Amino acid sequence: MPDPHANDPEPRPTPVATRSFLSRLKSLLRPNAPTDRAEIRAVLEAAHDHSVLDGESYAMISGALTVADKTVADIMVSRSQMDMLDISRPLTELMPEITETGHSRFPVYEGDRDNIVGMLLAKDLLLALSDHALNIRALIRPPVFIPESKRLNELLHEFRMNRNHLAIVIDEHGGISGLVTMEDVLEQIVGDIEDEYDAADEKTIFRTGENSWRAMGTTEIDDFNENFGVHLPDQDCDTLNGWLAAEIGHIPRRGERFESQGLAFTVVGADGKRARWLHVQRLEPLTAPDATHGDAA
Repeated sequence: MPDPHANDPEPRPTPVATRSFLSRLKSLLRPNAPTDRAEIRAVLEAAHDHSVLDGESYAMISGALTVADKTVADIMVSRSQMDMLDISRPLTELMPEITETGHSRFPVYEGDRDNIVGMLLAKDLLLALSDHALNIRALIRPPVFIPESKRLNELLHEFRMNRNHLAIVIDEHGGISGLVTMEDVLEQIVGDIEDEYDAADEKTIFRTGENSWRAMGTTEIDDFNENFGVHLPDQDCDTLNGWLAAEIGHIPRRGERFESQGLAFTVVGADGKRARWLHVQRLEPLTAPDATHGDAA
């Protein structure tokens, strides 16, 4: 009797890559395989300790695991630190503020800062260059609102699916808590993504010329004094904005100028509560060895 399988093709050998995958899969199904995140982290730590994973890889994998445990409330930019635009102001007034802050996206509010009506993308402002009568209302896009309790892994998925890069965070009462960006979420995985004007960065003073700098209003007075070799008083306030408000007697407004200890301070970015950015110019350049003192001298 002829063999019914005589004409069957010979079985192909299992590719090396497939065998490797199957081997890894079987190892995961063993009784001693990790069963929760804590055990996975223990395995990662052991791999790192034995140089199986380098520091960069270990940090990224650990960060990816951490994202699932964190919520938006853990990383959001608070409401008090948000740069927002008033829809009632003409673009000609808003442009200096947009330029100074250097953001690519801005929440836009109407009437009250809790009433966010849209998002303005800096790239859309290119349309205004050809049509000076264009109103900001024609440029804004719908805002995205999310609760404080949303987990970061879910938010990252939504950012990718909807191609959004920024969301407004609301509290349980419907008020504005802050905002969060895709960059904020990614930083939890890959570490800090450096930005020249990132408010979360320790550096708050940036040289713009031989004797001029840009300083954030949140700059600590101790840091400012150390960088510039001056002695601004810090008994009643901690930040540059607090000191300036005390000196001039009111909340600093954009365009105001004040001189002290050989320095000229000009407010180039401000909101209704504080100065956000100041231009600092040394009136008489230092000629002594102190001229090389710190980052700002």
